[in-house]
Amino acid sequence: MALSMAPSMLAFAPVMPALRAPTQAMDVRMETIADLENLAQKLNPAVGYWDPIGLSKAEFWDNTNEETIGWLRHSEIKHGRVAMAGFVGYCLQANGVKFPWAPFDAITATSPPEQWDALPDAAKWQIILGVGFLEWWSEIRFDGTPHYMKGGKPGYVPAFDAVPEKLPHWVGLNLWDPFKFTANVPAEKKQAQLVTEINNGRLAMLGIM
Repeated sequence: MALSMAPSMLAFAPVMPALRAPTQAMDVRMETIADLENLAQKLNPAVGYWDPIGLSKAEFWDNTNEETIGWLRHSEIKHGRVAMAGFVGYCLQANGVKFPWAPFDAITATSPPEQWDALPDAAKWQIILGVGFLEWWSEIRFDGTPHYMKGGKPGYVPAFDAVPEKLPHWVGLNLWDPFKFTANVPAEKKQAQLVTEINNGRLAMLGIM
C-alpha cells in the first residue's frame, strides 16, 4: 500500500514557505515512484505496492510528480499522527478520562461532536489557533532545512529550540521527541520505528473513521 487515505487529503493544498533561512548544506533528494515501491515492501510485504487510482503518478497544482509525492508522503505521515492521537483520545474518553479543570469537568457529553459543541468559544479558538500555528511552523523552515516538496524529509517538524529567536516566547518542549528519547537510538532502529509509525498511522486513520 503505497499511499493510504490520500483522497481525504486532497482538500488540503500545500502552503509553500514564504520565508526561508539560508539552506543548510545537505543532500537534497526527491522521492520517486521507485522509492514508494521499495517503501511498500518494508511496510507490508504481503500487500506490497498498492495505488489503484494512480495518485503516485499525479502532478498536483502544476507541481512535478516528485514534488507531489513529497506532499502526499508528508500528508500521510501528518494525518496518521493526528489520527493516532485522536484514537487515543477516543479510548480515554470512552473510559471516563478527562481534564479535571473547569470548564472540562462540567462537560458530561460522551461523543466528540457533543463535547466540541459544549466547549466555550474561547477554548475552540485556542485549539484552532494552536493547530494553525503548528501547521505554519512545519511549512516555514526557519532552521534552513529543505521543504518536503523540495527534497526535504516527509514528516519532519522543525524543532522549536533550533531557532528560539523566531518565537515570541520560550516554548519549552519540542513538538517532536520533546524528551530526546530518540537522540541515541541507532539509525537502523530509528528507520524501523519510522516504518512502524506509518503502519500505525494508516490503521489509526481507518480506526478513527
